[in-house]
Amino acid sequence: MADALRFYTHPSSRGRIVRWMLEETGAPYQTTLLAFGPEMKAPSYRTINPMGKVPTIVHGDTVVTECAAICAYLATAFPAAGLAPVSTQAWGPYFRWLFFASGPLEQAVTNRSLGFEVPEDRQRMAGYGSFGDAMNALEGAVTGKRYLVEDRFSAADVYVGSQIGWGLQFGSIDKRPAFETYWNGLKDRPAAVRARDIDDALAQPPPRK
Repeated sequence: MADALRFYTHPSSRGRIVRWMLEETGAPYQTTLLAFGPEMKAPSYRTINPMGKVPTIVHGDTVVTECAAICAYLATAFPAAGLAPVSTQAWGPYFRWLFFASGPLEQAVTNRSLGFEVPEDRQRMAGYGSFGDAMNALEGAVTGKRYLVEDRFSAADVYVGSQIGWGLQFGSIDKRPAFETYWNGLKDRPAAVRARDIDDALAQPPPRK
């Protein structure tokens, strides 16, 4: 697609996931940085993303928010990058793990980080059941695998890998060997390194004059 691609982000946000995905596609894009607080919550930006959060992409007339959705969209919009499954049999696990990570896993990690534990007799009310359930499911998904789907790198690895890498860095997920092995196989991809370098540079305070 020849439509212009604009990326709204902040270097200390989940936009880092989308930056990596954009670098994997190889598609040209323009970045608009938004500061947390009034700038991100401004009415002008809320017309694009009503949540007043980043990341968001605008591709021609198409607006996409939510990291997993953006990753899935970009994989479909730029098929030459080979970031979506090839066989129809692979679409199931591809979407399964993308949205497991964006739903049950993120809910479990966020609640644990906020000090909230679902009471055992109420776990059926939570989509993730318990933190341990979510960790065990994630471990089963990555154990013995270089990539999640078809033994080839995909958008699912960008998103799930980012969640694992972030969790290992900040201690918000269990430090299990399967997680470390999987993340170590992804984190030095050229696109991941480029994206990390870009956002790290943007996160640095401007030099004093």
